[in-house]
Amino acid sequence: MLKNRFFWLAAIVGLILDRLTKLWVVKTMVLSQSIPLLSGVFHITYVVNKGAAFSLFQGSVWLRWLSLAVSLGLMAMAWFGPRFERWEQLGYGFILSGALGNGIDRFVLGHVIDFLDVRLINFPVFNLADAFINVGIFCLLIAAFRRPPDDRDQASVKS
Repeated sequence: MLKNRFFWLAAIVGLILDRLTKLWVVKTMVLSQSIPLLSGVFHITYVVNKGAAFSLFQGSVWLRWLSLAVSLGLMAMAWFGPRFERWEQLGYGFILSGALGNGIDRFVLGHVIDFLDVRLINFPVFNLADAFINVGIFCLLIAAFRRPPDDRDQASVKS
């Protein structure tokens, strides 16, 4: 039986959804085109990002290598490491799907395709890979708070 199967499931499903949505945007829209789904609240807007989150580190070549290193590290951890609790598996799997999705863009295109445009709060345009990284972090927070108090106490003593 495959160890950490929810990790692999989250990673594969997340990566497929990310790749399919980006392909749809590229094939059906032109750069800078915006389609309002809820005018002034939520649009699909095709932009490219040569940096990291919030367009930080524009044009940094090392971002592609960071994505690759994080991806390989997460896969090695899931394959060779311990069996994780379900929320941890989902968290690390979603983070992997985001790192891979944006990493593929950086290696193949030299930039990341973004299209989710939440205008209600004037948020930077992002993509599903970005969203999955945040979902993964949320899952890891759930896992941390679900541990029995004795486990948390022992973890803090060891570090």
